[in-house]
Amino acid sequence: MPAVPQRSATNFLVIANVLVWLVGFTTGWTEPMQVEGGFWSARLHDTLYGHTSALPVDFPWIVPVWLTPFTSAFLHAGLFHLAMNMLVLVVIGRLVEMALGWERYLLLYGAGIIAAAAVHYAIDPTALVPVVGASGAISALLAAYFLLFSRRKPPAIGPIPQLAVHLAWLMAVWTGINLLSQYAFAGTALGIAIWAHIGGFAAGLLLAVPLVRSHQVRRPRHDTP
Repeated sequence: MPAVPQRSATNFLVIANVLVWLVGFTTGWTEPMQVEGGFWSARLHDTLYGHTSALPVDFPWIVPVWLTPFTSAFLHAGLFHLAMNMLVLVVIGRLVEMALGWERYLLLYGAGIIAAAAVHYAIDPTALVPVVGASGAISALLAAYFLLFSRRKPPAIGPIPQLAVHLAWLMAVWTGINLLSQYAFAGTALGIAIWAHIGGFAAGLLLAVPLVRSHQVRRPRHDTP
């Protein structure tokens, strides 16, 4: 695995996520932090259109609703949730960061957060379960990784250019995987915000190429099939 500078954005994000989880775990504030900092579609809908949800009208929210897409991205439902996300972030994030540079990398990460919340809200604007986790942002990094480092790319189809075919193929596969995961875990206590994953992935596909073209690429010697 290629090494990255010790002071990297990937390392910072991992440390920040772990520290937030440790604060919640050691203080017993995990649930209050998820309530306050999680992204509630219903809360955003109430803010935009007036209170119509089952959320308490007079709940003393501390975190502004517009910040919750970002605060939710540093909260996790448990140790396994955190560990899985951080594993992917370390392995994939360092490669994408080397390709984009830390500034564009953080821009992509932030765009994944926003797109994940936006698509989740668009699909279920009155959801009464808070979304937590870095999966939406990490989905954007995965999209960039698959797009930038794949050697075996689908060919153009008639007048449709190769890049467009590749984007459509990756989006279709990622959407299919997430829909299958939702079906597999239906009826269980494990809730997966698949539309947040899909939104983050779409942002990664749309932004990866423009971002990498605006940066002098230092491509690591690492490829995926």
